[in-house]
Amino acid sequence: MRIITLDQSTRENILSTLLKRDPNNYENYGTAVQEIVDKVKEKKDEAVFAYTRQFDGADIDSSTVRVRDEEIKEAMAAVEPELLSVMKKAMRNIREYHEMQIQHSWFDSKPDGTILGQKVTALESVGVYVPGGKAAYPSSVLMNIIPAKAAGVKRIVMVTPPGKDGKVNPVTLTAAHLAGATEVYKVGGAQAVAALAFGTESIPRVNKIVGPGNIFVALAKKAVYGHVSIDSIAGPSEILVLADETANPRFVAADLLSQAEHDELASAILVTTSRELAEQVSQQVELFVKELSRREILEKSLDNFGYILVADNMEEAVDTANAIASEHLEIVTRNPFEVMTKIQNAGAIFLGEYSCEPLGDYFAGPNHVLPTNGTAKFFSPLGVDDFVKKSSIIYYSKEALEPVHKDIMAFARAEHLTAHANSIGVRFE
Repeated sequence: MRIITLDQSTRENILSTLLKRDPNNYENYGTAVQEIVDKVKEKKDEAVFAYTRQFDGADIDSSTVRVRDEEIKEAMAAVEPELLSVMKKAMRNIREYHEMQIQHSWFDSKPDGTILGQKVTALESVGVYVPGGKAAYPSSVLMNIIPAKAAGVKRIVMVTPPGKDGKVNPVTLTAAHLAGATEVYKVGGAQAVAALAFGTESIPRVNKIVGPGNIFVALAKKAVYGHVSIDSIAGPSEILVLADETANPRFVAADLLSQAEHDELASAILVTTSRELAEQVSQQVELFVKELSRREILEKSLDNFGYILVADNMEEAVDTANAIASEHLEIVTRNPFEVMTKIQNAGAIFLGEYSCEPLGDYFAGPNHVLPTNGTAKFFSPLGVDDFVKKSSIIYYSKEALEPVHKDIMAFARAEHLTAHANSIGVRFE
């Protein structure tokens, strides 16, 4: 990996390079995506089934698009017992973590006859997109469905591309069933997003769409936003390791590569105060790359978006971490908890040399659906809050309104909204 001495110019150049990976910069796909979305909105099932044949090579119709109970039983029987056991352990951790996030309605009653409050209501329906085909991503299934279930969503719909045989990967389907999906449909790509947003004869619409996908899925979510809510427009995966001279270079190198293997646009960055550690990590990365199965992807990812940045001090290193606002941030320093208090921007923060990123991806409990491309400056990880909405509650008795009604009328008249003022005034004629 390239080693660079950190300065203001270096930081700005790297930030500029990283932002080129933003899905919003791939609008050359936008026209094709919009065409798919519009066709599904107009032709509904007909368009969905045609695109499924075109893109997935699967012949799906209204009688087979929804996964049946027999298919779920068949899928669960095909999953290795050991993997099933691991998924159940992970589910327990994920559920317990997200149940801690649950908010309740609250009301504040005052002696003057005023009651103010907030009513928290789960969304009625949510659509979860899960990549499919030959690959299986049970962790994504769990991370998207379990918080929706914890929030109290009654209808949780999963869509995923089928294989050419018209079947859903058994591991994916098993995870969906265990996590609590109420419906599963064999549809993927932009057409699945459009079907969830607008509804078809076979797939009723939902209120919100969440879940990862390729650039077509990301742009489709962007295209339907406003008709439904979405979680985010996710970009490529990224990790930043913040380390000092106490870090284990072999551990750090392994963690950087854990994200670089996702795809060629993934970003892996080490920011360290130790030149010696930088050189050792670079050497370890080279050794690991030769051994790992996704070597070509790793090499391209590191060539394009891999950096080892050497800072003068920890303050400069922390400032850089906050500027990059990485999806995953590992802090491997002498006192990681102290450094953590100075972090303003990060999707998920991993503390200490045994809290590596894959722990969060699969097992620990916090959600692995995280803000990317610097959006951790204003976005949070997926959680229970993404599956509820809040209504304000206002109650004033006549006795509570009377002493303030003239103030409200004056405010309304200042904005030249006389009907607003009249709405208050008629109550005290």
